[in-house]
Amino acid sequence: MSDTAAQRFELIDIRLPVGWTFAGLVAGLVLGMLLSANASIELVLAVTEPVATLWLRALQMTIIPLVGALLVLGITQMAQAARAGAAARRMLGLVFAVLILSGLIAAIFMPMLLAIFPVPDAAAEVFARSELADQQVPGIGEFLTSLIAPNIFAAAAETNMLPLTVFFALLAVAITRLEQAQRGSLLGLFHALANAMLMIIGWVLWLAPIGVFALALGVASRAGADGAFVTLGHYILTVSAMGLLVLLGAYLLVWLLGRVNLLQFARAMVPTQAVALSTQSSLASLPAMLDSTNRLGFRQSTSEFVLPLAVAIFRATSPAMNMAVAIYVAHLAGVELSPVVLVGGILVALIISVGSVSLPGSISFVVSIGPIALAMGVPIEPLALLVAVEMLPDIMRTLGNVTMNVALTGAIDRVGAKQQN
Repeated sequence: MSDTAAQRFELIDIRLPVGWTFAGLVAGLVLGMLLSANASIELVLAVTEPVATLWLRALQMTIIPLVGALLVLGITQMAQAARAGAAARRMLGLVFAVLILSGLIAAIFMPMLLAIFPVPDAAAEVFARSELADQQVPGIGEFLTSLIAPNIFAAAAETNMLPLTVFFALLAVAITRLEQAQRGSLLGLFHALANAMLMIIGWVLWLAPIGVFALALGVASRAGADGAFVTLGHYILTVSAMGLLVLLGAYLLVWLLGRVNLLQFARAMVPTQAVALSTQSSLASLPAMLDSTNRLGFRQSTSEFVLPLAVAIFRATSPAMNMAVAIYVAHLAGVELSPVVLVGGILVALIISVGSVSLPGSISFVVSIGPIALAMGVPIEPLALLVAVEMLPDIMRTLGNVTMNVALTGAIDRVGAKQQN
């Protein structure tokens, strides 16, 4: 990839008030609990509910253009990487296999986990205003025909994410087949669109402490702070459990395909996982990942090729944990999830994970999970509140991602070594 082309994939850096957002969540829950039995609560809600609604709508309005731009940029980047040679194509094949399995982990095990450890009874009132309790579950034929929208603008107006995701994925593939000047012009347009949307969503998320405070106050006034805190704690643990399964899958991958001793791999990963815990950034963990591959004896040429590319395009925990969030919200809202709906969610989660280039956690949370929830018929309003505690599941996301990146390097290294012999 040329320097000019590479620059088109660099997105603006946004620093967000994560600590203040969490403080807004706690303050809203506590104040809502204190005022819930007070006659003045109605006057307070008359002010806070419009504020919460406006902030939520501002967050929603950027999802479709930002997701579309990121999908085009991410998929074209993957297509360019595939042209780098056989090693890149082997890597991409294994990446897609892991991402599909990641989505299946959530689709299979998250409902099972919620059946064993159900959503607390206190959560029933947390999102009681859901309007999707009577959702119609599509059949196989209806699902297949919904993949293609006859009018893409109508699909956007109806926030019908499944056909929109398919459209932008096909558009990205088509752009890779254009001659260089046309391809460069379109990629420049989508790069500018992505940065403009990121700027807007950055402004909106700077107001997150206020928006989350207003949402939390309304939640606590209905369910009480105790119910909200219990629900959020249950949510963090169950969603993080799906990331833990992906992390364990990394050990299985490096053992089966990389033929690496599990104890040796675990020891080599300790420094990398320590960096991941402290930074919550795969990019910041890259030097530590390279050091771990050296400790494990992987070829330097493989590590220096696979790891930077993996950091750019591969987030192993993304389908599992994003699907887990959507499934959890569906349980909160009483939305039935049939196998067909779950397949649609996996499809969107897979494509979205490819396009969710390195973004701050708060932005990637909304951008990645919003389309999945919309495709599955799950309300996205709870995401605006859950984003306040994303910093905790994000630890598991980073741990799983960096561990899988090193495991992937080991698998690619062994396959390449076998083909050379």
